[in-house]
Amino acid sequence: MNSVIHIGSNDNVAVAIQPVEKGQILTVDGLKITALEDIKQGHKIAVKAINKGENIIKYGFPIGHALVDIKAGEWVHTHNAKTNLSGEVTYSYHPSAIKLPTGKPLTFQGFQRADGKVGIRNEIWIIPTVGCVNDIAEKLARDNRDLVQGTVEGIHAFTHPFGCSQTGKDHAQTRKLLAALAKHPNAGAVLVVSLGCENLTHEQFLEELGDFDKERILFMTCQEENDELAKGRELLKKCIAFAGNFHRQELSSDKLIVGMKCGGSDGLSGITANPVVGKFSDLLLAQGGSTILTEVPEMFGAEGMLMNRCINEQVFQKAAHMLNGFKDYFIAHHEVVYDNPSPGNKAGGITTLEDKSCGCVQKGGTAPIVDVINYAEQVTKHGLTLLYGPGNDLVSCTALTAAGAQLILFTTGRGTPFGAPVPTLKISSNTNLAAKKANWIDFNAGVVATGDSIDSVGKQLLQLVIAVASGKQAKNEINEFRGISIFKDGVVL
Repeated sequence: MNSVIHIGSNDNVAVAIQPVEKGQILTVDGLKITALEDIKQGHKIAVKAINKGENIIKYGFPIGHALVDIKAGEWVHTHNAKTNLSGEVTYSYHPSAIKLPTGKPLTFQGFQRADGKVGIRNEIWIIPTVGCVNDIAEKLARDNRDLVQGTVEGIHAFTHPFGCSQTGKDHAQTRKLLAALAKHPNAGAVLVVSLGCENLTHEQFLEELGDFDKERILFMTCQEENDELAKGRELLKKCIAFAGNFHRQELSSDKLIVGMKCGGSDGLSGITANPVVGKFSDLLLAQGGSTILTEVPEMFGAEGMLMNRCINEQVFQKAAHMLNGFKDYFIAHHEVVYDNPSPGNKAGGITTLEDKSCGCVQKGGTAPIVDVINYAEQVTKHGLTLLYGPGNDLVSCTALTAAGAQLILFTTGRGTPFGAPVPTLKISSNTNLAAKKANWIDFNAGVVATGDSIDSVGKQLLQLVIAVASGKQAKNEINEFRGISIFKDGVVL
């Protein structure tokens, strides 16, 4: 087996899929190249001479430019390459959307809700409106597990530090995000816990919820109760009684909404794990299902892979506004738009934001983009939707959950234990990680680097998703690793 992979025929770099030793002779598209230095797994090697100022090409796209002349066989990384990114970009629309073949939907065992939504879990969620009652929410979840019975699958509290001392956009985002979580179909019933004097008032929360089932979402204001723990237990009994009326039933896979996320990426993420998720996305969408792609900063530099797949000019303009809007957000905070990748990404072989982005967007497969939605908004159209949100793992996974994802596919080359409120399947980009962190990793896409096809591994991932949607626990659920983080952009009073 060759030690490197040449992704695009016009690429002037290849990627080491296993460590390459100095002096090792490699074959790339019939050419013999001698490694002039050691190359770590996931890192890039020049397959031809690259002149100073010339673009580094990977995935068929520029991922930066050479800072010095680079010889064939040399290591290409942060010491001799730099991003091409700057500020806003003017985009033009040249439609190239691919129509996916339709397939017969698979079925899974899920929970049909009265509002038409479908859940893959039947849990009780406790949502604090303010950080002051976090400990009460956690204690209620911890002390009342003995109440869980029948088809109810657990009680979980989702704490956060906000809900008070926020203004303007931040306050609105907190309100919208928490209300979206309260209406999530993986929760059979919800207890909203307030303190009583916070900025996020009970009246504001009701207004944000709009129409809702008053038996499904219950409320407790701690300052109004003599014993909030006793009252909370009483309300949780009601939640469990209500949620216990739901039972798993056979449902079509076109009811599934799957979020897609990558974190702790390495140089193999864009070659193995992310393309496998992209294949899964295409397969699910061909059956009428829906997927969500977020992490807007990790689309910078890879717009050419996404923008022209928008189904019409209106969706294209929304996508352009989303991308440039996030760049403006960076600039308004006096930050450069390319202040990424992370130290862990760089150690794994990712050199520039374009390098990371071109790998990141592979998760979106080849499907048309049907919609673009703002943070804390929910998916309304079947197909691939782009969601406004940052790359941060906790914030983006929370945003995907609030957008309606019943589960999340999370690719990683470095490993992470984090879980969202919904099942968060960790997909490793390399086999070593899958073996080392078997308690974190749900699925190994690293087998693509050793010869398995992306098509076959994508189909295997689809089968795992169907199993998890039907009740199989993800590792984050087994470990009881769940949490939320809310996007913040303003002052704290």
